[in-house]
Amino acid sequence: MKLYYAGDVHGSEKCWRKFLNAAKFYEADTLIMGGDITGKLMVPVVETADGRHEARVLGRHEIVSADELEEVEKRIRFNGFYPYRCDRAEYDRLNSDTAYRDETFTRLMTDEVRRWIALAEERLAGTGIRCFVMPGNDDEFAIDEALESTTVVNPDNRVVQIGDEVQMLSCSWTNPTPWDSPREEPEEALLERLQGLASQLDPDLPTIFNLHCPPHGTSLDRAPQLTADLKVVLDGGEPRIVSVGSTAVRTLIEEVQPVLSLHGHIHESKAISKIGKTTCVNPGSAYSEGVIDGAVIDVRKDRVRSCQLVTG
Repeated sequence: MKLYYAGDVHGSEKCWRKFLNAAKFYEADTLIMGGDITGKLMVPVVETADGRHEARVLGRHEIVSADELEEVEKRIRFNGFYPYRCDRAEYDRLNSDTAYRDETFTRLMTDEVRRWIALAEERLAGTGIRCFVMPGNDDEFAIDEALESTTVVNPDNRVVQIGDEVQMLSCSWTNPTPWDSPREEPEEALLERLQGLASQLDPDLPTIFNLHCPPHGTSLDRAPQLTADLKVVLDGGEPRIVSVGSTAVRTLIEEVQPVLSLHGHIHESKAISKIGKTTCVNPGSAYSEGVIDGAVIDVRKDRVRSCQLVTG
């Protein structure tokens, strides 16, 4: 099996399209997207009295004609945001009604995920390429149903078989973060979740882990330490770098010793590491620049033949 792994595209349609194209480019038979696929921001595109539309795009106020509207929305999507066409009354309601704004954002985000999955079906149908797409800790539960299709499999919180010879254990949950994201829990609960999944593994099949959170105390989980108000802790003017990965994830890797363990979550910690016999990978993320960081990995039976970090 030759797989391409990436994660943390955070709503960037440019990165999503590159992900779908990666199988052909790298001659991979399996695509795995490891979580945090949705964006964080809705951009209202407001109709004006003269039939044009206005929006604030990357800090710049733009007024465009009907002919330019689709191009503006394309730029918004490529930067990881969600364009939302509305009139002035709808815009005012979004500003004044927090519950309605949250409901609208969730609906818009879920619709965009469905559109991404439809694009995957269009690009991958008939190719024989396997595609697994998992949410991450930042992704709302509302998107889970939208991820399933005839072409795309959401493997989260279960063990699935890849082909005839390899099984994959996947989990979107992480240890606690400063941002109180939807899918995070204390280390004890996370370890219980992971060990419950591991009990479903077939001992006669090679195993791959697809765990959004990286293991603690490795080159895959290094990030700046933050204060309670989310400011970077400095030592001599330089950020203090600490391990922020999960001890539960590390424990499971040490116990099971899968052939390969795939991770994301910590964007700035691009690395390949070893825990015992297990090759652990975090390709990092530069989604805000329209760049997709990934890993191309050749797995032969019970060993990793090659593992290469790539950028597109």
